[in-house]
Amino acid sequence: MTEERKEKFDFSTYRQDVLGFYVKADSKITSIKEPKDVAGLKVITGAGTNQEKIPLEWDRENVAAGLKPVEVQYYDDSAASQLAIQSGRANAEFSPNAMLAYAAAVSGKTKLVGIVSGGWPLTAEIAVATRKDSGLANAITLAINELIASGKYGEVLKKWSLTAEAIDQSRTNPPGLPKPNS
Repeated sequence: MTEERKEKFDFSTYRQDVLGFYVKADSKITSIKEPKDVAGLKVITGAGTNQEKIPLEWDRENVAAGLKPVEVQYYDDSAASQLAIQSGRANAEFSPNAMLAYAAAVSGKTKLVGIVSGGWPLTAEIAVATRKDSGLANAITLAINELIASGKYGEVLKKWSLTAEAIDQSRTNPPGLPKPNS
């Protein structure tokens, strides 16, 4: 959800926008939360994606601080990425959490060791989009809040291994990520 998109759409938030660091299930890496945690690692991410800027920026900070550089790796598909993690050619994969959480839950071969907001360094949320001023957003927000209050929301997130993305309350049109160059 962005301020630019809010000019054309209304939004009802339902999850945090979270990117995840996943490593091999038996990896000695237990936490990746800040730039120094990726120093010297081989990290897979998507070329030209929103998340690519994070390990690249963290690497610049690390190198400036005299730490080992990050080796950013790119693969064309998830099977190749998983093979690189399992074979030790890469230490971690950094991508949208939902995708990697599902893969970890299904295969059991990877584990979550860190999350970063998809709007880094800002916090971002994922939302249902409806036509601007259609009157639907408030109703959807109320429905999501009912699911949160009833516990159904939490059950669904747990089933899909997405509890790291939970929100406490849905909101209609909260502040979004700023417009580019603002």
